[in-house]
Amino acid sequence: MPVDTTLINDEQQALLDHADKFAREQLYPLAAKMDREEYWPQGVMKTLGDLGFMGMTIPEEYGGVGCSLLEAGLVLQAFSRWNHAFALSWVAHDNLCANNIYNNGSEFVRRKYLPRLCSGEHTGCLGLTEPGAGSDALGSMRTHAVADGDEFVINGSKLYITNGPVADICLLYAKTELNKGSKGITAFVVETNSPGFNVAQKLEKMGFRGSQTAELVFEDLRVPKENIIGELHQGHKVVMSGLDFERALIAPISLGIAERALQLSVAYAKDREQFGQSISSFQMVQSHLADMYVWVESMRALCTDVLVEVSGVSEAEAGRGRIHARTAASVMYCANTCAQVLNSAVQVHGGSGYIWETEINRLFRSIKLLEIGAGTTEVRKMIIAGELLR
Repeated sequence: MPVDTTLINDEQQALLDHADKFAREQLYPLAAKMDREEYWPQGVMKTLGDLGFMGMTIPEEYGGVGCSLLEAGLVLQAFSRWNHAFALSWVAHDNLCANNIYNNGSEFVRRKYLPRLCSGEHTGCLGLTEPGAGSDALGSMRTHAVADGDEFVINGSKLYITNGPVADICLLYAKTELNKGSKGITAFVVETNSPGFNVAQKLEKMGFRGSQTAELVFEDLRVPKENIIGELHQGHKVVMSGLDFERALIAPISLGIAERALQLSVAYAKDREQFGQSISSFQMVQSHLADMYVWVESMRALCTDVLVEVSGVSEAEAGRGRIHARTAASVMYCANTCAQVLNSAVQVHGGSGYIWETEINRLFRSIKLLEIGAGTTEVRKMIIAGELLR
């Protein structure tokens, strides 16, 4: 699915094309089964590691590729075109887990855990959201950790955890000072085969099916103090330092899905005949396609521009100011606009768009998550307005 654009250079375009070819040939054939059965393709993460698609933003000395956030976003965009469910699991592993460990972990933790995360031998997840703590994940957190000698003992639960059922490593947040509100939280690297780490239930979703999601429960889970990420009681800084990068890197999922929806709609409009002619000759259908094209191109411009900008921002600069507003704007606009694209796409497809097994229906069922996950549209608006009014 080549796209001519002046937003990226030739080398970056080649990376996008390479990732697109791989995803079309290797990930797309898995998409229908993943959606139909909530199926997880064991071994594909390792294949991605072998091909250099893991640890995208992590330096080579730890087993990564050493790319910019923009280049990681291009890979995610390509994966999302052909198998958005797998793309979601990939970014949860590569950015939410591995990249945060690299940015905030000690040298000991980096060298112990990153090589196997970057090779795809291990799969990672992020344990932040809880049953009563979504957009206010830090302030309402109930999972707690108590020091016991050289270890912490963790009790509590996490909900809606992408990769939860298949993860080997979890970047887990827990309260270590109970009376400090959103402060007093510590981040830990946890091995999921540790006693006390339990997958309580695998959750079946409306969309992004096949990307494994779980409730996790911790019962006297022991974690060595050396597995702390960042500083003790300073987990909120780990969260906030990574939020802008994570938001910027979620927007390409929406872009990739929207690109595929437009491609499918153009092909369907050309092939479908009514009243003795292709429906592509009907001006109302052309209107839908034109709107979709403009929406996709505007998504591409904002998404790419923000990825370029955030690639030059340090962790210390993130979480406030212009970049804080722009990353929230990118993820919000791309998610909301993707919903518009898919609404028109289903309209172009007519009855077939309403059938569960069709690809366009698969895309349509998934897009609502993009307006909810990693901060709702309403929270994103609050961030933007807050920076404007500061």
